[in-house]
Amino acid sequence: MKELIESIEEYIRKPYTDYAVMINGEWGSGKTHFWNNKLRKRIEVIKNKSGKTYKTIYISLYGINSIEEISKKIFLETNPVITKTLKKFAENTDGNVIPEYVKTGVDIANLYGTMQVDGGRIDFAKMFTTDDKVLCFDDLERANIDIIDILGYINNFVEHDGIKTILICNEKELAIKFKNNNIEIKTLIATLMLEKEGKGKKSELVDTLEEPVANKLEEKVESIFDRANAYERIKEKLVGECFEYVPEYSYILSGMIMRYDYNKPFEKFLKMEIGTIISTFNKTNTRNLRVLKHALNDFERVYDNITREYPDVSNELLRIVLIFTIAISFEIKVGNVVKAKFSSVKSNEEYKSIIFTSNILNGSSQYYLREFDTRYFLNSKEDYRFFKFVEMYVRTRMFDEKQFKEDMKKAINKKERKNDPLYLKIIDGSYWKMSDIDFEITSTKVLDNVKEGNVPSTEYTRLFAVYKQLHDLRLIDGISVEELSNRFLLGFKIALTKQIELGIDDYEGLDSVDEAIRSFAEQCRDAKIQYSEDIEKNKVADLFKKLIENVDAFYKEVVSDFKNIAIFEKYDMELLYDKLTQISNYDMYNFISIVNSRYDDNKKLLKFDKKNLKRLATIINEKNKETQVTIKTALLNKLKDTINVLCAPARRGALKQ
Repeated sequence: MKELIESIEEYIRKPYTDYAVMINGEWGSGKTHFWNNKLRKRIEVIKNKSGKTYKTIYISLYGINSIEEISKKIFLETNPVITKTLKKFAENTDGNVIPEYVKTGVDIANLYGTMQVDGGRIDFAKMFTTDDKVLCFDDLERANIDIIDILGYINNFVEHDGIKTILICNEKELAIKFKNNNIEIKTLIATLMLEKEGKGKKSELVDTLEEPVANKLEEKVESIFDRANAYERIKEKLVGECFEYVPEYSYILSGMIMRYDYNKPFEKFLKMEIGTIISTFNKTNTRNLRVLKHALNDFERVYDNITREYPDVSNELLRIVLIFTIAISFEIKVGNVVKAKFSSVKSNEEYKSIIFTSNILNGSSQYYLREFDTRYFLNSKEDYRFFKFVEMYVRTRMFDEKQFKEDMKKAINKKERKNDPLYLKIIDGSYWKMSDIDFEITSTKVLDNVKEGNVPSTEYTRLFAVYKQLHDLRLIDGISVEELSNRFLLGFKIALTKQIELGIDDYEGLDSVDEAIRSFAEQCRDAKIQYSEDIEKNKVADLFKKLIENVDAFYKEVVSDFKNIAIFEKYDMELLYDKLTQISNYDMYNFISIVNSRYDDNKKLLKFDKKNLKRLATIINEKNKETQVTIKTALLNKLKDTINVLCAPARRGALKQ
């Protein structure tokens, strides 16, 4: 940091320069803080060749939409004592057009003069001087206009007038912006040009996923829209020196901690754990101090709640919670992982079981959590290191008091964890620490619980993977892999009846390299799908009972709870026909109206119901052929006609449109 400051001071002291300097660093790394709190102060004590001390003008380009806006910002920053009326006029983007110096660059040496007002236009070029100024342009990559245009504009100050200029940016994000800017339009133009050159049809170029064609498109885009090279050329012309900003974490962190002087116990704890904070921060592989700042803010509330409710809590446990808070903040807020990866983990026990079994499953579904644990908790002796209440707070901003107390009770009281279900001792690898006798007793009891369906249905695949490994290691005898799988599958189906969570999960183990584990996971998935369907069929059967027993409740549920459920697909049409012959003509008329309007707002539902509806129409046609015409038979025929219209080919065409 000292070398960076000295290098920029040397640049400022040079009598004449025709280039700018660039400070490059990641978002949130403290570049702006460095400018405001260190660099600016050092620059403003340096004197120029006229004996004046330099004054700095800081311009953030964040959200800037035009070159004119930059000029107005420079004008306003250069004239801090400008009257409110004039400032309001200058800031009004509709009321004034910045004069010619915007297009050609400011001739700084000739900027002295009086204010010129002519027909509502202000000549800003004659209202200020910048011969003793240092310009600093920040957030270069966050402007809403072409960066090349901005650099060309800045080059007028630097090259023509020799104004000392400092650029602050994140070049990595600049590169991404150049590459992705208007990529759809660029690809379309490249496609049309390739087609014109006879190198492929437009449909083939757009729709194909073949690598040679994709490469051809990418090369054409780069050759036509060579903006990245244009940026490099103008940068080479404009920027004489580029410095990599690497913050002094200990210094900046000390400043962050000092902000908590109103909360002395918390400030003291952070000072004591400054090494832990820096170590964890380094493991995030980012330099984003902004996220670290937010993480410490989050941890303050966590710390205050823990020390208030549990005043005797150990510093060791607080340290683990601190590490987890920082780690989870970066993983979620920096975008390293989708939030669902953590939100789906319900407890420390489940977290540990995922970490342990992911090595056995050797699939990709839970690889991330294993990597997370290895990165932040490698060689940690702490048994409790996933705090659901912290994860929920960071992810949702809601502090769940019930979850907080549940987590802390288990984390503090190890005796509490001795009452955990036995299967957890197998699924999280704790059995390796058992005696041979304890292991034999525990593994046998757990296997009995598995067969009886007394293990959560969501744990069966991971638990089977562990037992498969134990079988391969010959630590369990007297049972084949096939018998083991059947016992687990039987228990899984029983467990579903006790704790079914409707919906189809992406089962772990489906991508396992172990064929037996993969096969078991597939059977579990299929069993759950079948069970879920059976549950829905039973609900639909109960619904159609109400057609006879409580028709008002039937109609109400059809348009609410069952609005998006294919009720006809899941019911026997012979039984439905019998029920329709029993209801009143008034209710039959309403039933036809329900069928006719059911698919107006949900046309996709007809795809599932159509087969059985057509079956119902066939049944009505067969049974009403030689029946005496009555109001009821006429209504049944009307229902048949309604179904035929719904399911007609023309209707299908309309649906596609």
